Amino acid sequence: MRTIKSFQIRKEELYEAWLSVKRSGGSPGIDGQSIEDFEKNLENNLYKLWNRMSSGSYHPEAIKQVAIPKGDGSQRLLGIPTVTDRVAQMVILKQLEPEMERVFHRDSYGFRRGRSAHEAVGRCRERCFKHSWVIDLDIAKYFDTINHEILRQMVQKHAMEKTQLLYIERWLKVPSVDATGKQIARDKGTPQGGVISPLLANLYLHYAFDQWISEQYPTIPFERYADDLVLHCASHKQAKFILDQVAKRLEGFGLKLHPTKTKIVHCKNSYRKENFSNNKFSFLGFDFKPRRARSREGRLYTVFTPAVSQKNKTKFLKIIRELRIGRQTMKPIESIAKQCNKVTRGWINYFKVFRSSELQGTLRFINRWLIYWAKRRYKTSLRRAKELLTRIAKQQPILFPHWQFGVLP
Repeated sequence: MRTIKSFQIRKEELYEAWLSVKRSGGSPGIDGQSIEDFEKNLENNLYKLWNRMSSGSYHPEAIKQVAIPKGDGSQRLLGIPTVTDRVAQMVILKQLEPEMERVFHRDSYGFRRGRSAHEAVGRCRERCFKHSWVIDLDIAKYFDTINHEILRQMVQKHAMEKTQLLYIERWLKVPSVDATGKQIARDKGTPQGGVISPLLANLYLHYAFDQWISEQYPTIPFERYADDLVLHCASHKQAKFILDQVAKRLEGFGLKLHPTKTKIVHCKNSYRKENFSNNKFSFLGFDFKPRRARSREGRLYTVFTPAVSQKNKTKFLKIIRELRIGRQTMKPIESIAKQCNKVTRGWINYFKVFRSSELQGTLRFINRWLIYWAKRRYKTSLRRAKELLTRIAKQQPILFPHWQFGVLP
């Protein structure tokens, strides 16, 4: 007798979702099952999940809560679903994403295919040239404070199948389990770390902010990357008014602006003479602030532009320092390069896009540690160690990404 399923979910959808989850990687959830463990019995695992999702009997397991320290001393709580639940979320994500992409705003960049952080930073830079004032918005604990009922109404506008809304509601309500084993109930928020959470977070702010400000204040341009928001204004008076209106709007959706991190910034340059205390803000790892530049005629002037943030320079140096390059004297330089390049290549590729000269001072520290490595390995003086490293750099210029970038010993 043929089994009749309540919901139409194709087996191919689960396999495609599995491939996406496998590519993304990630640690095990509350059941301890890794991606490798899941794959050992892949056919059976996918069939069981398909059977449960198709019949409506699928219920997610609790989410593993992991605390990640932040730079300001606080902690960010990540929620890690099981591999099975990640595959299930990916199925619904792939179903809903095309529909929601049709309505998302052109200036929403986070977690969207074909859009990038560099696009958002570039557009922000262009608008800082045109507009003298910026509102740097910080929503306090955004992912943890999303209102479930309001989000449900938003999802309902786009969910074509009842299974989509049903399972999203179950994912939202599933409890978390902390490091002590304590179970924590959830009545709001969507866990950071969940596969579908970025899409839901984008949808929530689309209706709470993007659509509203575009309709009510169409002359106020903005860039949004998930919950990172920058708005551009013509005057300080306008910025104060818009900030007040945005705060009231977000409060209606259960969201609050961080009282100290949210601020109005003056985009000071050679032509803007206002004396204002805030002349700097950070967006997606870049510090926007007044910087000296030289025209083609050799004239010095001030431009308001992005470059790698001091925070990210410090973080990068800390990671490199922890590699203890100077003490690994038993390893050849090729092994040092392999270890170091895992960090350096991505850092350079991301931050070189805007004002790449700002990277050079930080990258020179790698050469210093390599010189100390050569000094200890070959038991020679610093001068001769530097000469040796210079010869290696000339012979193998592609050994280190920062050498290719032009930062030679």
